[in-house]
Amino acid sequence: MIGEESEKVESLVDEFLAAGKKRFVFDLSGVRHLDSTGIGRFISILNKVMKAGGTMCMAAASTVVREAFRVTRLDTVFEFSDTVEEALAQQKG
Repeated sequence: MIGEESEKVESLVDEFLAAGKKRFVFDLSGVRHLDSTGIGRFISILNKVMKAGGTMCMAAASTVVREAFRVTRLDTVFEFSDTVEEALAQQKG
């Protein structure tokens, strides 16, 4: 998640926040590797979402991606769901 791809994610979140959206679910099912830049982007996004009074959930993360959050102890900071559907249901509540 180095470079342009991760920048796009953060830009989209900024646009959604500006439009009043406050509930976010990130479908990580297609992510096979997450580097420190990617984790940093998610930290930045989480801070923006929380500052706006919103919520954020990571969904369908592979074992490798979950491990990246666990090793950095960020698995206690971010909310995770096994599926996108589960995350969406939690966000509605």
